[in-house]
Amino acid sequence: MLKRLPRVVREQQMLDAAVKVFAKRGFHAASMDEIAEVAGISKPMVYAYLGPKDELFLTCLQREATRLMEAVAAGVVPTAQPDEQLWNGLRAFFAFVGKHRDGWQVLYRQARSEPAFAAELDGMRTRIVEIVAGLLEAAWAQAEPGRSVAPDDFLAMAFAYCGAAESLADWLADHTDEDPDRTATRMMNFVWIGADGLLQGRAWKA
Repeated sequence: MLKRLPRVVREQQMLDAAVKVFAKRGFHAASMDEIAEVAGISKPMVYAYLGPKDELFLTCLQREATRLMEAVAAGVVPTAQPDEQLWNGLRAFFAFVGKHRDGWQVLYRQARSEPAFAAELDGMRTRIVEIVAGLLEAAWAQAEPGRSVAPDDFLAMAFAYCGAAESLADWLADHTDEDPDRTATRMMNFVWIGADGLLQGRAWKA
């Protein structure tokens, strides 16, 4: 007989099991039978609580995206210098990936390959890019007051940095012996050394 648990607790157990199975099998190959088995409950209960597979996957995606955004937001101290905010955000980002590798696979590998769910991922990426662009613009304003730069330059740089961070995070997800802090340091060196050069007025020109 199943132990009676609060609905919210039971739902989280189901979502944990679903994330694990989706990360392992992919959306199409994952079965509700296996998800129910991993969760230790009946398949009808999964349907009753979280709906069919496509709805369940979307709920998993939204939960992992929310967790990631909350982790990054919690790591960024608004009163810190822009470079420290970026560093703290990167540490929080890679720490999340290191701790939730299955969740990252659902976000980065599974969702992006499924058109029905890609919009959810794009929304999350857009919010993160905007945060990074804001940090870069704030750093520029401190280093070069009165010197104007097109906002699109910061946005383009933020897209490039976030794309690099996602690729490095995907690598981290496959290397369980890699320290997330070390990965964050690698990314910070790439991001900030390059940004610092731009802030000092150095730029490559063809």
